[in-house]
Amino acid sequence: MDKLIYTIMSAADRTQYSLQMHANNLANAQTDGFRADLELAQTSGVRGFGYDARHSVTLSADMVDVSQGHMVETGRNLDVAISGGGYFAVDTDQGEAYTRNGNFKIDGEGRLTTNGHPLLGAAGPIVLPEFDAVKIGEDGTISIRAPGETDLQIADKIKLVVATMPGDVIKNEEGLIVSRSGAPLLDDQTVAVTPGHLESSNVSPIEEMLKTMTLNRDFEVQMRMFKVADDNADAGNRLIRG
Repeated sequence: MDKLIYTIMSAADRTQYSLQMHANNLANAQTDGFRADLELAQTSGVRGFGYDARHSVTLSADMVDVSQGHMVETGRNLDVAISGGGYFAVDTDQGEAYTRNGNFKIDGEGRLTTNGHPLLGAAGPIVLPEFDAVKIGEDGTISIRAPGETDLQIADKIKLVVATMPGDVIKNEEGLIVSRSGAPLLDDQTVAVTPGHLESSNVSPIEEMLKTMTLNRDFEVQMRMFKVADDNADAGNRLIRG
């Protein structure tokens, strides 16, 4: 009987974790550049003598959906969307991380940032001098027109990177993309951006809601199965007692 209970509780634990993951995806359906989390389930044995036939499910959300989100035109000079694969590189307290959110802002020190993290360029965080106009090219080049000048001058170039395989990246605790191996991703000169646009989240609210409804039904069935297992165990104990 305990084998059935292990199966039921392992499935219920997996369902609850899945519900949390899909709820987080749904909550970020309107977050620019958000990448949906994907489930990764693995079977693990239960340790201990006599438990060789018992198995549980280990579930984690360490796979990232790298599909493209929709492009939304904003017309803002500091809004940039990546066309195709690739990421913007940002500086964090834990080192280099990556994002698809191209809603750039300039902080009080002149640094170009996204979500509060300094954006990295060719030689580190991008710091722009005072300017009257700014333009970002399709290759990530940032050009500015200094006060009193008439021509644009190149100030820096956004660092654009790619992951060789979709499974090479995971998310950290902040929700930023990081390399699974810990090594920095490689620069790629072929990554192109679309200025004046933002990429929306790649989460489909309808799909996430349907998955959540299905998981809720699964959990209800699992709880009923647990009640049946408990009743069967109780009936067996009564038989033994006579």
